[in-house]
Amino acid sequence: MDEVMADALGEHIVRYNRHFGERITREELHGKWLWEVVSTDRHDVLEACLRSDDFFDVLEVMPESQRVIGRLQQNYEVFIATAAMEVPTSFQAKYRWLGKYFPFIPASHIVYCGDKSILRADYLIDDNPRQLRRFSGEGILYSSPHNINVNGFKRVNDWLDVERLFLA
Repeated sequence: MDEVMADALGEHIVRYNRHFGERITREELHGKWLWEVVSTDRHDVLEACLRSDDFFDVLEVMPESQRVIGRLQQNYEVFIATAAMEVPTSFQAKYRWLGKYFPFIPASHIVYCGDKSILRADYLIDDNPRQLRRFSGEGILYSSPHNINVNGFKRVNDWLDVERLFLA
């Protein structure tokens, strides 16, 4: 969900910059996680952002994701898997967010997990190569600044690429 359907990185950057009066950009994260760019004495603020009650409620929707996922549902059984165990306080907010922006996804097709290797599916679109390495189906890497230097997976840069891959 995060960094594939929802722009968690964008919100994280906004909150960090606002808190510290900085101007970190996505471009500065080329090949790195935000946690690698920010000094360790500020990691508690990054963590607090993720754990705030409203963080996952206000994430922007990735462009074209709603339309393309709606189309995918016409040909595929679509499940949304989120590694919510990494931020256990996010369950309700992520559920609300999905209900608001993807009301056509039934609750029975939302999977909260930590390690996505438990999923039994043909494809997994994810921004985190760690999740894709252990997945038994075909992993598809959704481009994000932190994974730009990762190789070994089919890659999509946006939802238009997903559409071309599965619906062309």
